[in-house]
Amino acid sequence: MEIKAPVFPESIADGEVAMWHVAEGDWVTRDQSLVDIETDKVVLEVVAPSSGRLTKIVKNTGALVVSEELLAEFEAGESGGESVGESEVNQPHLGSESTNIDESGIGELVIDEPVIDESPKPVSSEQAPAYPASSPSARKLAEETGLDLSRVKGTGKSGLVTKEDVIQAVAKAQHIGAKPLALQSEQEDHPSEGTERIERRVPMTRLRASIAKRLVEAQQTAAMLTTFNEVDMSAIMDLRSRYKGEFQAAHNGTRLGFMSFFVRACTEALKRFPAVNASIDGSDIVYHGYQDIGVAVSSPRGLVVPIIRDTDSLTLAEVEEQIRRFGEKAEAGKLTLDEMAGGTFTISNGGVFGSMLSTPILTPPQTAILGMHKIQERPVALNGEVVIRPMMYLALSYDHRLIDGQEAVRFLVTVKEFLEEPARILLDI
Repeated sequence: MEIKAPVFPESIADGEVAMWHVAEGDWVTRDQSLVDIETDKVVLEVVAPSSGRLTKIVKNTGALVVSEELLAEFEAGESGGESVGESEVNQPHLGSESTNIDESGIGELVIDEPVIDESPKPVSSEQAPAYPASSPSARKLAEETGLDLSRVKGTGKSGLVTKEDVIQAVAKAQHIGAKPLALQSEQEDHPSEGTERIERRVPMTRLRASIAKRLVEAQQTAAMLTTFNEVDMSAIMDLRSRYKGEFQAAHNGTRLGFMSFFVRACTEALKRFPAVNASIDGSDIVYHGYQDIGVAVSSPRGLVVPIIRDTDSLTLAEVEEQIRRFGEKAEAGKLTLDEMAGGTFTISNGGVFGSMLSTPILTPPQTAILGMHKIQERPVALNGEVVIRPMMYLALSYDHRLIDGQEAVRFLVTVKEFLEEPARILLDI
């Protein structure tokens, strides 16, 4: 039986073998993860089609593969009596562990002193290091951060260490000013080197390399210009404060955030200014009769932009629910290629990280992107008086080859008006 690479869409030419989770000769169970294939956009998991044994690896880590290219040879069947399943193979051999569970359900790391057997044992040069049962994304993140997975207690099914467990462990280590556990062990073995400055060189991931290539391409090919404005968030904040409880109860726990208002405001503005919703294809202009808005979200692998389709037909609750799902899937590394393909306009929210002002970069072939920023109370002149208002700077970067300056300014002013008077969205005025 052959193990092949997944079928890539037309926009992806090839992928890279990121990590094998099993070795030649290992017995695996049905749907067990065998290998990760990293593309320019997502990491794809290849799983075992049935229980059996991996007889030969054809494409090693780092190899480039195309759609349906042979990765390995596989023999279906059940393991013998001396073989063990994944859960047994991946169990740590470091002694006893105990876990305190906090209210968030994330396991807090508590390590008991292991019982050390000092009797000499033969060590095979080919023996693989022991890892606890963990998800591929957790192992990848632990490798990137230098975290010792054997010291992390998993909260997943059957004690599986999830990516969230790794993120929590790293966050706790940073919170208390601790070094990564792997680095701690290294410095304990070499105390004289503890004061040396340390550098770590790692290859750029395909996602980061793809992002870098697209952003440089956008700056080199597009006549990019940015216009700014500011919006008074008082009306939306008051509306949200008054109805957030009822909204959440009426929509199965979906919370009312700010992003849904921006998506709706941009949707209405895009309908009034079709050029901002268009794209350039060679020497042609493609006008889209629909609004597919990308919402930039942060993930452990970098910034990703899933697409909310047909925003004109969605309610505020439906928009918020999609954003919530995208955020969870991005954190878990489960976004699909279809969920990130296309898009006619993008919204990026740097305000969640504290950004006051920035110039977002276009995502080709789109011709415009809106940058949101931090809500900051500032004195403003209103009806001849100086008052304090929660203000936000807005930045619209656009391709001047297609969008004129006056059109970009009018678009941004329209977004501002919809946000400052949300009733306009409901009344379609």
